[in-house]
Amino acid sequence: MQVKKILFCLTILLVSSNLFAQGNEILGVWLTQDNDSKVKISKSTNGKYYGEIIWLLNPKDDTGNIRKDTKNPDNNLKSHNIEGLKILNDFEYNADDKEWQDGTIYDPKSGSTYKCYMWFKTDSDKLYVKGYIGFSLIGKTVSWKRVK
Repeated sequence: MQVKKILFCLTILLVSSNLFAQGNEILGVWLTQDNDSKVKISKSTNGKYYGEIIWLLNPKDDTGNIRKDTKNPDNNLKSHNIEGLKILNDFEYNADDKEWQDGTIYDPKSGSTYKCYMWFKTDSDKLYVKGYIGFSLIGKTVSWKRVK
């Protein structure tokens, strides 16, 4: 009887840890589509996923100054460095669709923020990111490569 209880407890532990880890395969560092920046995706204590620029191919502008978020529509944010900028916000993992949804992506090159969702096809080292306005049928999909 004792062995059955132990096996039952181990089974529950394995199943619950697998459910807890579901969606976390997105965590890590990603090289963006233009190979000019790296984004680190993390999970917050609120269970949502976020992404921050941690590296730039060209961290300085033509005048030798650190790149700033000059295209931001909010004048108070234009002085923020691009490196360290949070560009992915509030994503939730949807296990049924196997997608990270209901988030936004900010494009510092244009100063625009778009609704966004992300997914893997078959390879977990290639992340598909789709930004859109309004309906998800209209938008742009890019792929990011995992940095190992």
